[in-house]
Amino acid sequence: MLPTPQTGLKPNTLAYEMTPLVKPTGFREYDARWIFEEEINRLGIQALGAGLGTLIHELGKRPEIVVGHDFRSYSSSIKQALIVGLMSAGIKVHDIGLALSPVAYFAQFELDVPCVAMVTASHNENGWTGVKMGVEAPLTFGPDEMGRLKDIVLKGEFKPREGGAYVYVPDMRERYIADVADTVKIERKIKVIAACGNGTAGAYAPEALERMGVEVIPMDAELDFTFPKYNPNPEDMKMLHAMQDAVREHGADVALGFDGDGDRCGVVDNEGEEIFADKIGVMLARDLSAQIENAKFVVDVKSTGLFMTDPVLKEQGAETVYWKTGHSYIKRKTTDIEAVAGFEKSGHFFFRAPYGRGYDDGLVAAAAILKMLDRNPGKSMADLRRDLPNTYQSPTMSPHCDDDKKYDVVEKIVDELKTRTEMIGQKVADVNTVNGVRITVEDGTWGLVRASSNKPELVVVVESPASEENRNAMFKALQDVLAGHSEVGEFNQTL
Repeated sequence: MLPTPQTGLKPNTLAYEMTPLVKPTGFREYDARWIFEEEINRLGIQALGAGLGTLIHELGKRPEIVVGHDFRSYSSSIKQALIVGLMSAGIKVHDIGLALSPVAYFAQFELDVPCVAMVTASHNENGWTGVKMGVEAPLTFGPDEMGRLKDIVLKGEFKPREGGAYVYVPDMRERYIADVADTVKIERKIKVIAACGNGTAGAYAPEALERMGVEVIPMDAELDFTFPKYNPNPEDMKMLHAMQDAVREHGADVALGFDGDGDRCGVVDNEGEEIFADKIGVMLARDLSAQIENAKFVVDVKSTGLFMTDPVLKEQGAETVYWKTGHSYIKRKTTDIEAVAGFEKSGHFFFRAPYGRGYDDGLVAAAAILKMLDRNPGKSMADLRRDLPNTYQSPTMSPHCDDDKKYDVVEKIVDELKTRTEMIGQKVADVNTVNGVRITVEDGTWGLVRASSNKPELVVVVESPASEENRNAMFKALQDVLAGHSEVGEFNQTL
């Protein structure tokens, strides 16, 4: 049996080689993320696998799991350590090899396997690792499951069992691409930049998009785990600027950018303009609600207010619920209320029937965007963007705040703002505290402060349908609030 995990172990020591290292803060709200070797070692990963296997039995799930890994120099070895731990707890492992996160989710359905553990740090910088987990497709762990897993691992409550087994699945890439692409037939002539950031999506996206019937220009699709240009992250300004340049150079109709594990999709239109993912969500909600009566959607609290105010969505009878940020939260809520789709500002899109199975998949999102263009042959992506009511929106901003302090800080900020009756010289119209605090004033201008679920940061977003001046005023008001909390790092960003 493994020793109980410890913290503070140093590499190149006897204790480090003999004892699992697991930093407690790596267990986040719905993912597990650590800096590899500094916050977790291979024995720590093995302990995580043993803990997950123990939890699978505890939850009464069939003891079989899909496991895959992303394209980082160390991910394969981390997956092997995780597999050893899972097998020690009596779990049959179906190893799908190098994969995107949505490929692992797809494999749960394709192989009829209830559980999943995808080794990925998504778009985080090199050095990070993590695992996305679930025991009931298409859902992934939330705080309750993560809290119990944390207890099992950190207390060493592993339960060794017989029956562990290993099966390698060699063809899941082809099975996934066929599933996501071969039923999509784009009739309109469309030229697409497939931006992959040298991440795992390079092994999937260009071929899948070509099989949908569009002309594809791959961009940084060569797999390179050093990420020589920028992190594969469609919110990263370097990646976005490269997408913009590529659109203009090739005269493309759209650029679609995929993050490191392929569960997000970012968009640059034919004029080289970035379209934030929540605005893409409004476009897709318009498209889907025109076809599906009384369509329901779920969006995260970082998202534009247009989901509530857009006249087209109102006319088409669409209903939208604002919910907690995080792929597990939106995925679960979308399933619970039987929504057509869920959208996150970070670029996670969750489609249920007729497009998807409820999990976040960048290529399913890409297919939906291409179908939308196909149904609007007289309009470009930029035209569809201009059809939306104008708002003045900020990017997602992330002042530093330590993991062990950020939730307490946000709780104090919630207490402070939920009693406000006035902000930026206007009456407060609404205060949403489902995830941090989103405060809205009379003209629809709003600002959000919440704790990041994946990094030692807060998240700040502001938007105004009225003016840049009011957007900036809301931003300055939130900066002043944050300045009153010494735990928050310097936040002098300007819009």
